[in-house]
Amino acid sequence: MTLAPMTPNKTPLTGPVLAIESSCDETACAILTPDGTILAQRVVSQEGHADFGGVVPEIAARAHLSLLPHLVSATLAEAHLAPSALALIAASTGPGLIGGLIVGSSFAKGLALALNIPFIAVNHVEAHALTARIPHLLPYEVPFPYLLLLVSGGHCQCIAVEDIGVYRKLGGTLDDAVGETFDKVAKMLGLGWPGGPMLEKLAQEGHASIPLPRPLLQREGCDFSFSGLKTAIAQKLMPYGQEPLPRPFAADLAASFQQAVADIIADRITHALNKMPQAKVLVAAGGVAANHLIRTTLEKTADQHGLRALIPPPRLCTDNAVMVAWAALETWHKASQHHQTPFTDIATRPRPRWPLEEMAQRFTL
Repeated sequence: MTLAPMTPNKTPLTGPVLAIESSCDETACAILTPDGTILAQRVVSQEGHADFGGVVPEIAARAHLSLLPHLVSATLAEAHLAPSALALIAASTGPGLIGGLIVGSSFAKGLALALNIPFIAVNHVEAHALTARIPHLLPYEVPFPYLLLLVSGGHCQCIAVEDIGVYRKLGGTLDDAVGETFDKVAKMLGLGWPGGPMLEKLAQEGHASIPLPRPLLQREGCDFSFSGLKTAIAQKLMPYGQEPLPRPFAADLAASFQQAVADIIADRITHALNKMPQAKVLVAAGGVAANHLIRTTLEKTADQHGLRALIPPPRLCTDNAVMVAWAALETWHKASQHHQTPFTDIATRPRPRWPLEEMAQRFTL
């Protein structure tokens, strides 16, 4: 896919940006001013997936289609804005579940065409990568370059963020994403879905006293692997068969699993920082970054390397439209500095896979 061409244009953005996020099972809308002030934001966590133990793409897409009209209207009302006040529309256009991406980006494109304003296609991973740079979100600014740890249900990567549109993947998961592993282990323990928050709550009752493997620990590189850890959990559960797990044992196993994940992440981050000595801060994003033990582990690891760990508040770690709006603004402002702005990404098609490395095309004349 080729991104939209650029055209010389020194006109600054004069109104807010409205953004839509629909890459998975969160239907979200947000409105930001050109300087990044959040005027309104709404997120609806879809129902109907829990009975299946995971996100069902068709259910998610239909839910986005049903929820978006009212959600956009409610977000505009919360911001006290008429649609005509908007200057820019954005939407997650990949990577993600293709049905949801089609629904959200099509809705956004239709709104942009009706208002005769530009549309920017946002890479969902890039939006996570830039969230920590939202003004006044964190106590310290986040300068380039920085190391990003993206940990969610669908992603587990170490990324060197060198500038807007300039990214290098240092390592990723060889099998399951860490959030996916949390959910699968939670299911083994008889917890509900989504399993990550429930497993974390159960772990608070237990002690990390059960020996578990740490795949790839102290190995070279920045890749992750969680399948062996997941298999080890299954083996610990085999003696119980179909019998209910004793609560103390389940809590200890949850705590031990969570500690093993934290140890793996700390080790991989250390290797990534050794590969990126110029990093000024460590940033984390994605739903798993909302886990308290993971956050604490990242802070300790960063401190050991003389860095700060800057992690957005939990509500902005999980999927949301604020990050989509901010990524669109970052793209727009950088293009303006180059005396460019996108015509529009109206012809950009949604993609289930969209490598970050392609984002540099936006700023190539």
